[in-house]
Amino acid sequence: MTNSAPKTRILLVENIHSVAKDRLVEEGYQVDLLTHAPSEEEYLKILKNYDVLGIRSKSEINDTILKNNPHLLAIGAFCIGTNQISLTCANHMGIPAFNAPHSNTRSVAELVIAEMIALSRQLGDRNTLAHQGEWMKSADGAHEVRGKTLGIVGYGHIGS
Repeated sequence: MTNSAPKTRILLVENIHSVAKDRLVEEGYQVDLLTHAPSEEEYLKILKNYDVLGIRSKSEINDTILKNNPHLLAIGAFCIGTNQISLTCANHMGIPAFNAPHSNTRSVAELVIAEMIALSRQLGDRNTLAHQGEWMKSADGAHEVRGKTLGIVGYGHIGS
């Protein structure tokens, strides 16, 4: 008779990509996915069945949730910040919490550059007019970015 330890159960919420689930399952974990951010009440009902929680930015993991789930082995935030987790309480209880600080840096930077070009070319206004049946043949007020230097100035990894 072989006794094997029960699989570590992981709950991934807020539409964490199914590839994450697949990779964890390949490593021997039991993984469930939820597409939404559970409420405090829902977390209090379901989290007792899991050892590890994977969240994004909409979940609010407060002291009440943590104190009712002292068995948690870890909380992973699949996003840049951890302000949605009561880190003081988690630390006091010995529950490690981690994030993915560079997970969307390039994507955000690309979208910011795209927005700069769209604003420079008045894409939003011209799109609205085109949908109203008015075609603006003139480029007045729209500026090409050719020959210009675009950059992002800000805080953190995206603006540095």
